[in-house]
Amino acid sequence: MSRKLDMDLVRQLREKTSAGIMDCKAALAESDNNVDKAIELLRKKGAEMATKKSQRTTNQGHIEAYIHHGGKIGVLVEVGCETDFVAKNEDFRRFAKDLAMQIAASSPKYVSREEVPAAALEAEREILKEQMKGKPVQAVEKAMPGKMEKFYQQICLLEQPFIRDPKIFIKDILASLVGKIGENIIIKRFARFQVGVE
Repeated sequence: MSRKLDMDLVRQLREKTSAGIMDCKAALAESDNNVDKAIELLRKKGAEMATKKSQRTTNQGHIEAYIHHGGKIGVLVEVGCETDFVAKNEDFRRFAKDLAMQIAASSPKYVSREEVPAAALEAEREILKEQMKGKPVQAVEKAMPGKMEKFYQQICLLEQPFIRDPKIFIKDILASLVGKIGENIIIKRFARFQVGVE
């Protein structure tokens, strides 16, 4: 039997996920007031909604600019959405700003793993094999998927742990935002500039 809903937990869950009040209440009720389980439920719901909406056109959006203190690093990121109304939404703009700071801090090369060229993947596999040279073939094969996942986390924005909360990944924040706003939202492209780095 579920315990009485704790409004402090609702507030806490909202702060961690940016989900709506009703979604937070439902997730806490379903998880018997377990915040970690409620976060997982909200992520799953957001991912399902993001999948459903992923084919919808995103002709509107926002370009966020971020200059790191001292002017040594600058970022431009384009985030697309379906309507101009959402492009002006505070949560949407905050997401774009967080993305720009994420890119400045973690220097990804691609938005998603689908953009990584086959040649780059093969080169990384060769480097990893060289690093594990002398180990049994089975051990190398077993370790390779985990090492490739770490590689994706380094170079793909969507796969990266969020700089403000490393337990959450950028793709989870995006899925949660899609679930909350109800529109398709995509990270279209970004550019990162750093003084002295080509």
